[in-house]
Amino acid sequence: MIFVGEGALLRRAVTHAATQGYPVDLVCSADPLDAAAADAAHLAAADVNAHADALARACTDGIVWSLNNRQIFREPLLRVDGLRILNIHNGLLPRHRGLPSVAVLFALLHGDTEYGATAHEVDAGIDTGPVLAEHRFPIGPEDRYHQVMLRGIRACQALFEQVLPAVTTGTARPARVASAQPSGYYGLRALDRLDAYRDHPAYPRATDLGPFAAHAPELARALVRPPSLRPPGRCSDG
Repeated sequence: MIFVGEGALLRRAVTHAATQGYPVDLVCSADPLDAAAADAAHLAAADVNAHADALARACTDGIVWSLNNRQIFREPLLRVDGLRILNIHNGLLPRHRGLPSVAVLFALLHGDTEYGATAHEVDAGIDTGPVLAEHRFPIGPEDRYHQVMLRGIRACQALFEQVLPAVTTGTARPARVASAQPSGYYGLRALDRLDAYRDHPAYPRATDLGPFAAHAPELARALVRPPSLRPPGRCSDG
């Protein structure tokens, strides 16, 4: 199997797969140390789609995992025969599509009472493929951004470990999951609407990034940007 992504979540998943005896053929990330625990080959690629042939040759079981991955899978990688691409998404789909760093912020501002992680097949859309499983947890009325984000990361790791055996045996199938409310998409453009929420009662806890400020620089910059430099926003994310 092949892993694509970055950070501690990716490294923990690679380590878990290797210690459980699963083949780790290649790790695609910025840091070669991500592949060390599995003694696997490493590929640093700004665009993994440009290396579709290399991934197809390297993969021995047809499975590609995406964890904490900002790259969007496109052709020709999506149409490589024999490859099944799966994403572990920090957020409940389809409610929290897009960047988790932004989705957590708006989940708190919108008063969502649940968050979690979702395992899904990757298709040509962004976080739109069939859902295989999810791991939910409640959001408390006083929970802050950094707390929800940390629980989301832990949920991603737990969900990966949960679905890994079924994916490798070919028994993982689209699941019937409880509704996660209407579809929402949270990319960087959603941050242009932040000024409309400045007086929202949940704003202080929704913007308390804590240690994640270093891992979400775009969000940290948006929070300190003067209102005069922000485009007019609306409270709706429609």
